[in-house]
Amino acid sequence: MYAALLVVVGLVGLIVGGELLVRGAVSAAKSFRISPMVIGLTLVGFGTSSPELVTSLQAALSGSSGIAIGNVVGSNISNGLLILGIAALIAPIAVDPKAFRRDGTVVVLASLLCLGAVLLSEVGRLIGAALVVALAAYLWFTLWTEKQIGGTPAAAVYAGEADAVPGPETPLAMSLLLALGGLVITVLGARFLVSGAVSIAQAAGLSEAVIGLTIVAIGTSMPELVTSIIAVRKGEGSVALGNVLGSNIFNILGILGITVLVQPMHIPNEIVRLDIWVLCATTVVLVAFARSGWTISRREGGLFVLAYATYLAVLLT
Repeated sequence: MYAALLVVVGLVGLIVGGELLVRGAVSAAKSFRISPMVIGLTLVGFGTSSPELVTSLQAALSGSSGIAIGNVVGSNISNGLLILGIAALIAPIAVDPKAFRRDGTVVVLASLLCLGAVLLSEVGRLIGAALVVALAAYLWFTLWTEKQIGGTPAAAVYAGEADAVPGPETPLAMSLLLALGGLVITVLGARFLVSGAVSIAQAAGLSEAVIGLTIVAIGTSMPELVTSIIAVRKGEGSVALGNVLGSNIFNILGILGITVLVQPMHIPNEIVRLDIWVLCATTVVLVAFARSGWTISRREGGLFVLAYATYLAVLLT
């Protein structure tokens, strides 16, 4: 009962802290007149992935590598099937071909890098550094392309992500205080979540990887769900899709990269046997659905959600 309470408090802390962190950072960036495109690409991308980052770091430093890697792989599966599926059920998502060709390609490449890292079983600092460098190269190339061309479809998507962050603009000092408070709450929430998740895994006879792939992954993906729902209800389905793609890129290149850069870890055998392949299959199906008529329909959204429910059932049994 105490462990379950820790998990609930941790999840609430991650959701609230992540939300405050994103709102504060975006509001502060607007005070400095940073372009919405840059805000959406960097601050919203990093901010909505902050629960995954802090949780994976806490887990890895605590010796719970199953939760750390399970959180990354599980969050990407959750983003691609559950969150995108729910968004498409609310309203069909129109896909911009030009914006999707670049970010869709990067998601595929990132998933392949994740596959390669997982199959090595031992992921060290060299691989972590390579992933972080790949993320930096992606961000640099995106910003350089926009500077050279200007007004690209991808830039409109990133600007839409910045506009999807709820809440009015606040004075700079209050924005920074909000972001700092959100960061502190996120760190504390991650500490409670990891502690409770480890206790539940031990009591229920489940592996830490399964807990990381389910409870932890779904919980840390809540900021992406909120952003995606807001976007589709505003009629900006491309922003919801861009949010999922961007989050998956950040999770692999940023969260996994930074985590193993700080603390190298062993990959549990169950993730090698099943979950990494589910992640790759999810990426392939997402790309196929997005390119089929350049729309993700409600029917396809329903299939995503059904596939996720099936995956959870297999995982837990």
